[in-house]
Amino acid sequence: MALKSAQAFFIGWAKKPPKGLRPFLWAISAVLIGAAAGVSFGLGVSVPDPGSGSFQWGAGYQVLEGVVESKPYPVLRVKPEAAGDTAKTILLSGVGKRGVQTRADPLDGQNVKVGGVMLERGSISMLQVGGKVQITPLDKPADSYTPQAAEDLGKWRLTGEICDGKCYSGAMRPGIGLAHKACANLCIIGGIPPVFVTTGAVQGTNFFLLADPAGNPVPEAIYDVVGRLVTLEGNVERRDDLLVFKADFATVKYNW
Repeated sequence: MALKSAQAFFIGWAKKPPKGLRPFLWAISAVLIGAAAGVSFGLGVSVPDPGSGSFQWGAGYQVLEGVVESKPYPVLRVKPEAAGDTAKTILLSGVGKRGVQTRADPLDGQNVKVGGVMLERGSISMLQVGGKVQITPLDKPADSYTPQAAEDLGKWRLTGEICDGKCYSGAMRPGIGLAHKACANLCIIGGIPPVFVTTGAVQGTNFFLLADPAGNPVPEAIYDVVGRLVTLEGNVERRDDLLVFKADFATVKYNW
């Protein structure tokens, strides 16, 4: 009997655990491994979905033609390829955390060629302007294009999050949330178009180009609001497939 008790006693420096303790140790090991796997799975599913946004490197360098509009932030009103095609408005950014305001302002309202690499996420499209074409006036007046006038859709109240358009459309993933606040603010300070991403689809889209009530770039007060779930009121206008939210930041309500 004394020998059996000695065999069941755990000795830390022994090469093998005693036979009497092995079932218990196997059970404890299985429980700990299962718990670690459960925690890992929980952490994985709790991470925000990075979305489908990305640089369209496979499409290569693209040159688009259309009318550049510099307010509130530079966009390109793209000339449809054929009669009856839906017109498209594309956000414009520079390389890195820089906008293209200084290049777009002198050409506001003119027909231009713009070259760069596309970013896309859902219904949002952005061209990172760069390369040899940049933003260049068309040299053939016959190719000029006149986009439709902006359509006023009235005053709306929207709930969502303010993001920078470049990271949200795929330059960073997920590019949303409070953890991305500092990065988003740096992009917006540098001239990247800010977007308001709604909690649900509105008029078939989940994002709006953001402006102040007069249709100008957003004020510095926006920096405190970025990355948080908020409700804002303001007027909305449509430019082709792009909706512009002229938000009144005095109406901001924090939802968390």
